[in-house]
Amino acid sequence: MDEITRILSAIRPDVDFTASDRLIDDGLLDSFDVITAVADISEAFGVEINAGHLVPENFNSVAAIHGLVTRLKGKA
Repeated sequence: MDEITRILSAIRPDVDFTASDRLIDDGLLDSFDVITAVADISEAFGVEINAGHLVPENFNSVAAIHGLVTRLKGKA
């Protein structure tokens, strides 16, 4: 999860990603931030995140993103 936190912090250094579980719902990440994060996370973890994965439940927290990456890696 540290790598995901590092990626998100590079995009939005003003956000404490360890303290929030409502990153999308509270507007801490906007759509551009999510697209940037998807590209960086896909590259870092070797997973393909498609449009169907782009729902708030998958991006509201570092733990949710980690869960998505774990699920995608399990399908590889």
